[in-house]
Amino acid sequence: MRNNDSIAIISDLVGFQTVSRNSNSDLLAYVADYLSEHGVTSDILWNDDRSKGNLWATIGPADVPGVILSGHSDVVPVDGQDWTSDPFVARITDSRIFGRGTCDMKGFIGIVLAAVPDLVTRDLKAPIHIAISYDEEVGCTGVSSLIDRLAALPVKPALCIVGEPTSMQVIVGHKGIGLYRVTVTGSAAHSSQAPYAVNAIEYAAQTIVFIKSLSTEQAHAGPHDHDYDVSHSTISVTTIEGGAAVNIIPERCVFQFDIRSLPQLETEAVLARIQAFLDAEIRPAMRATSPASGVQIEPLVEIVGLDTEVTHPAVTFLKTLVGRNDHAKVAYCTEAGLFSTQAGIVSLVCGPGSMEQGHKPDEFLALSQIERCEEMISRLADRLEDDGLPWSAELRR
Repeated sequence: MRNNDSIAIISDLVGFQTVSRNSNSDLLAYVADYLSEHGVTSDILWNDDRSKGNLWATIGPADVPGVILSGHSDVVPVDGQDWTSDPFVARITDSRIFGRGTCDMKGFIGIVLAAVPDLVTRDLKAPIHIAISYDEEVGCTGVSSLIDRLAALPVKPALCIVGEPTSMQVIVGHKGIGLYRVTVTGSAAHSSQAPYAVNAIEYAAQTIVFIKSLSTEQAHAGPHDHDYDVSHSTISVTTIEGGAAVNIIPERCVFQFDIRSLPQLETEAVLARIQAFLDAEIRPAMRATSPASGVQIEPLVEIVGLDTEVTHPAVTFLKTLVGRNDHAKVAYCTEAGLFSTQAGIVSLVCGPGSMEQGHKPDEFLALSQIERCEEMISRLADRLEDDGLPWSAELRR
């Protein structure tokens, strides 16, 4: 039974403290050595200072469209969280394995690696690729070098399965994310001289009210997709700071807003409407008093959404592997949208565990979920050994 192997490797992976602010090089060395022991060559795409990298490995014929099993190596911090045991030492209690990253998403990576000794003995007609990325938790920024590599391949993989925790349900779509910082620069004065100053907080407030109107418009007019728990795109102001003292007109105010967009919504069009409002209503009024005043919008994170057609043969294929016929869409983002839109590879999200356990103290993965994911990978190997991917030509169109 491979379950014990999966648990052992997951436990090893948990021991690497790959919080996004840290390097993942030791984890990658562990994975590369493990793969090499089983005759699998891996390639690491390093960042500029070689502190972090993406790992890529192929089992089976490299010149045939295959399937990517993809996971990110970084985890969220444990700072300030009340854990009942060391978060970087895996422990098993009540048919669960506890530790940072067990659910999101070292569990999936460990299960994939545990399958390698079996996979290398198979006569695969189409390959299984293993992809391990970095910096997913800080905006899906690390995977870009791997995406660029895949986009340039003469023979692209036919399917990417991103193993985020979905309780082994097939996820066909997720919203995009845009995070933005707005800096409003006015001019200060004593509050008794308010007409001679430019109140950055007041102009920020006017802009925030306009952004709220755009969010209300999305809720009422749509577009809507009722496969999501929140069926429309949302635009939310999430932080604000400004002002120095109660009797000083503030010269600076900074706020941030968040767009969670359906694939049908063009985020650029929303930003254009905000800029048009600033050009028509805010900047002229500010500069009438102080020509040096202004408003700047800075993108912090922009992640594309995922929108795979339910009728696509890849969806049916993956449903047969997991043994359930339902599917869903989720509000959180994954790297699947990047594999799909930027590398041109049909992508789905499916992995062990529930996002309800991710990012929390005493994060865990149920052992039953490990078994279900092992079954999925075994069925995938059976299919690729029997007939490869007969639908891969259609997937590449």
